[in-house]
Amino acid sequence: MNILEDAKNLLAKETDAVANMANLSALIFNNLPRLNWAGFYVVKDGELVLGPFQGKPACVRIKTGRGVCGTAAEKMETIVVPDVHQFPGHIACDGASESEIVVPVVKNGVLFGVLDIDSPVKNRFSPKDKKLFEDLVEVFKQHTNLIY
Repeated sequence: MNILEDAKNLLAKETDAVANMANLSALIFNNLPRLNWAGFYVVKDGELVLGPFQGKPACVRIKTGRGVCGTAAEKMETIVVPDVHQFPGHIACDGASESEIVVPVVKNGVLFGVLDIDSPVKNRFSPKDKKLFEDLVEVFKQHTNLIY
């Protein structure tokens, strides 16, 4: 299985942001091991609002600069957290989460939202995973109309 190729094929004929976020979340959650949440938050009125995801119910709104998602959004850079309990201000939507990676979705200098992936395993996300998730966000941006 090549999840990057699968993502390209899955998103190739669709441009709707909600549909593509939903399918990409499901693809990630169901094909990568040791995850307990995968999904998107979308920028609305200056904060992150829950978008399509897979996993347990989640926090609905996150202010920019708060938690891992809000910090990644504010800095517009990927953040990998090996142990969420060591991240100041971590927002625990699922108490089972131990590590997290958040990749901002930025196009033409504008933040659309973030891809958030959680794991119940500490140190789950390697540099290879970081590159994979950033590549998946690139595929998403290439195939998606980001006017939401």
